[in-house]
Order: sequence, then structure tokens, then C-alpha cells
Amino acid sequence: MRTRLTNIAQLVAVPPGPVSGPTLSCPPIFRDAALVIEDAKIAWFGSATDAPQGPYDKTIDVTGGTVVPGLIDCHTHTVFAGSREEEFVRKIGGAGYLEILEAGGGIRSTMRAVRAASVEQLVAASLPRLQRMLASGTTTVEIKSGYGLSPEEEIKMLRAVRAVGERLPIEVVPTYLAAHALPPEFDGRPDAYIAAVTEDALLRRIADEKLAEFADVFTERGAFTVEQSRRFLEACARHGLVPKVHAEQITQSGATQLAVELGAASADHLECVDDSDIAALKASRTIPVLLPGCTFFLGTPAAPARKLIDAGLPVALATDCNPGSSMIESLPLVMSIACTMLKMTPVECLVACTANAAAALKRQHRIGAIAVGHQADLLILDVTNVNAWPYRVGVQAVRTVIKQGRVLQT
Repeated sequence: MRTRLTNIAQLVAVPPGPVSGPTLSCPPIFRDAALVIEDAKIAWFGSATDAPQGPYDKTIDVTGGTVVPGLIDCHTHTVFAGSREEEFVRKIGGAGYLEILEAGGGIRSTMRAVRAASVEQLVAASLPRLQRMLASGTTTVEIKSGYGLSPEEEIKMLRAVRAVGERLPIEVVPTYLAAHALPPEFDGRPDAYIAAVTEDALLRRIADEKLAEFADVFTERGAFTVEQSRRFLEACARHGLVPKVHAEQITQSGATQLAVELGAASADHLECVDDSDIAALKASRTIPVLLPGCTFFLGTPAAPARKLIDAGLPVALATDCNPGSSMIESLPLVMSIACTMLKMTPVECLVACTANAAAALKRQHRIGAIAVGHQADLLILDVTNVNAWPYRVGVQAVRTVIKQGRVLQT
């Protein structure tokens, strides 16, 4: 199958990640462009006047729109049950995240709803969220467990994550996040809980059934210490699960240094990073993932995006879609928030949601870029240039979604 995209007003040719430095701010851009897809991969792109001759099985007239890579949401908690709008109202009234968590709400509230749900009920509750994410341009999404908080309930969650991926034309990347919070039955016994969720038989089961690719931990006051996090991630790594870390979200905990020490794929949040953390990231291959939806949703200080970018780091962005601290499904909305609150440019946001997000999921060799040989995951936008996308806050600009060369919606 050979397909040509023609009459492209602007083609933003994001290179394969990780992307940092001047290229993060100024990736190659072609105007009056064309692109050729062969066998689900990008075969050629450039100026329309230089486009290869046909024949083509299909021609898609972009009619003055913009073409960019499909978006990659590299940090989400999209599979869950229940709702926490009451906590949303409490936060508006001044209640803090840790205050709600310590009072039995927060993650434990969602835990109760998840434990009461079957796999099918979790899938039914989560599919509409993923469908909306796909419609807004997300073609690959990472989804964490972490609301079951027991060995069997975490397995149930991971099976629901897999089932969601099997029912939609969106690539789902599963992450084991049993070390998300302490369940009530382990109050005062965090070390015993870490031991329970890192038993060899359990981790072998996750690995054998291919239920997860990554392991993540919430290293924070009220969650897990650096040493507990290390034990969790090292045990998971022995079974092939690549480390990720929730780092420096509410306090400066040392989690970023742990992520670098363990060779984590990413360190996520980073609202409270200091200069030593930035230096450690700079000397590593760990991708810094920023989650400005939390800043917007909770009214908390933002991660120092400009400082990270100016240090030469390949910053990524994600929604952190979850029921407690970022009930946001739309990566384009997160791009708008990053522009206004983190002072990132629209092009920087695009690279952060494509090439660098792919690197945070160890997939930069095949997705997240417009490069010959890369998977043809593409978006056709109903704007004439990429700057207009986050500028039009909350406006649906995605006209067409293409996944592996196949048009999913138009």
C-alpha cells in the first residue's frame, strides 16, 4: 500500500528522540510539503515539488493543514474506577494533596473503587477515556496500574490495561505501579508491603504474561522512601521491568538521583528539582517528564521547564491523566498549559509530546518522529501552522489520525 499526503501547508519533521538543544526549539519545518507512506512506514517527505512520482494507491489531500507525528502520552493512570469530584471541590477550598491522602482519601479512594470492579468493568469505564485521547491525537499511551495495591488487584489492573489496548487502535504501554501508596491493611508496615508486591512468583507472573514493560514508584512523603523505592525497582528490574520514578513532585526527596542511579527510562513530575538533580539528569539517559496538568489542576508550583531545557535536557510532556491530581485526557490541552505556565514554545511542546515522549518509553527508534523508516503515526491538523494549535486552547484541531499508515478518523 502506497499513500501520498499532499498540499501540506506545514510539515513539522520532528527528528527521532531524544531531542535537546537548538533542535528541540527548531526542528526542521517544510512548507508546501508532501509525505509518502509505504507499508505502514514513512518512505519519503519534503517539498511537494520534489515528491516521488506515482502510482499511489491512495492520495490524501491535506488542503492546507499541518502534519505532525502522532502524540505520545508517556505518563498516565487512565485505567481506574470511580470518581473523586468531591476531593476536587475540597482542594478548591484549600485542602492539600497529602492532607486528603492521610485522611483516607486520594489514592485509597480509587483503590476501593478498583477493588470493587471486575476487569470488564474497569475496561468499560476506561475505554471512553482512551477513545477521546485518540480523537485528540494521542496514538500511543502509557498506562500504569497502582490502584489495586495488592498482588491480585494489581494483576487485575494490568489485565484491564492489556484489554483496553486490544480493543482500540492505540498502542498501549503497560507499567506496574504497585508502589503507588500504602493500602490500609499495611498501615505502618511499608517494608512488608514492598516485600509483598515484589515476591518472585508475582513478578515472574507479570513477566511471563507480558503484563508490564516498566515498573514505577511514587517516592514521596506519605508514600515510599528512597530506600523502599530502590528495593521495589531493583526487584522489578531483575524480572525485566524497566524502572521509572515519580520524582520530586511535592517535596525534594532524592528520587531523581535514584532514577539516574538505576538507569531509569524517565523521572517524572520534577516540580521540586534542584541544581544537583538537573546536573545528574544531564549526565544520564533518563528523560525528564513534566506534568503541567498537575500544576493546573492542583494550583501548585510548576516544574522549571525553561531551566531544564536551557541545561540541554530532552524534556517530555504528558497528561498524568488520573482521578485525583490531573483529570485531563487531552495532550493538546497540556501543550497549551505548558506554553502559558511553563513558558515552552508550541514547537518545544510538540517535540516534548512526540520524540522525547517516545524516548521516555524506549520507543524512539520507531515512533515519535517524521523520519524515513519510522512508523507512519501521523496527525493532520486543521491549522496552517503548529503555533496555532496550542494557541486555540481547547479547540479540536485534529482533522485526521493515521496509525501505522491507516486512517483511523477523518
